[in-house]
Amino acid sequence: MSSRLEKKVLETVGVFEALKQQGRYETGQLFLHNVFGYRGIVLFPWHARLYDRDIALTTTESSPEPPGVQSFKELSQKTHAYYQVLIDARDCPYISQRAQTEAVTFLARHDDNKGFYAIPGLDYVCHEDILPYSSTDCVPIKHHLFERFLQFNSSNVPPFIPTDVLQAWQKTTNQWLELSDVHRETTEKIRVTVIPFYMGMREQDTQIHWWRYSIRLENMGDEVVRLRERHWRIFSISGTLETVRGRGVVGQEPVLTKEQPAFQYSSHVSLQAPSGHMWGTFTFQRASGAMFEVVIPSFSLDSHGHRDSPYSFLC
Repeated sequence: MSSRLEKKVLETVGVFEALKQQGRYETGQLFLHNVFGYRGIVLFPWHARLYDRDIALTTTESSPEPPGVQSFKELSQKTHAYYQVLIDARDCPYISQRAQTEAVTFLARHDDNKGFYAIPGLDYVCHEDILPYSSTDCVPIKHHLFERFLQFNSSNVPPFIPTDVLQAWQKTTNQWLELSDVHRETTEKIRVTVIPFYMGMREQDTQIHWWRYSIRLENMGDEVVRLRERHWRIFSISGTLETVRGRGVVGQEPVLTKEQPAFQYSSHVSLQAPSGHMWGTFTFQRASGAMFEVVIPSFSLDSHGHRDSPYSFLC
């Protein structure tokens, strides 16, 4: 073992708690991320509709629809707990190659020169991502918003309660932060999970509607694979169908291994209409050089009647 490794000391962060098999975690719950390993704290929970194609494929006959446009009503739908969380800034450098730490974005104001702005260190995690723990530290998470969002209260379980700032921010941004649908499908042991978010509408020469979508790629097998290409089809209710093909995703061609099985990123799409849907494929390469296609499950782009985007007082 090198002298550099011999000098490393593991830091005690707290005491693990029992996993919640029923119910959900509440605001202030400390956790380790089960996939990416970072320290975090729950800001507030969401209830999402999970459309799981893996269950649908094993319980229903194959759909007559072409790939990517399977009717949602034919899918297995269940309500699932997801959480808005803060990431500990100390862990961001170690996960930035596998999960974006500035992935939660908003449309800026119409009079702002920026197209988007991000609040660093925010993430969405599913219930199974959370390994809960407790700590006696009054400020266990290092993040510039921690003390604005949460305050220590020894009589509460967990001992962190939302501040007025967090409650106001949640109310102000709720309709742009809240996730409603989650889509999941596995091909060749590569699971793709997609979560779309409506961001708002911009008046330019025409009305432009914007969405953010978060994608997690997970290698459920033992084989090492690399993502090489993406191929999207984007349908607008106005009648247009756009095809997008390119190398990798967000400038990367991530490798998924048994030791580091997941990669998570966010991107954006715009339509000159209030709704549409997207679907497509990722092209992966095996260690042997052979290529194979992985399905991106079809997901709706809905505006839900929202018209304007927020400009957070936190940015």
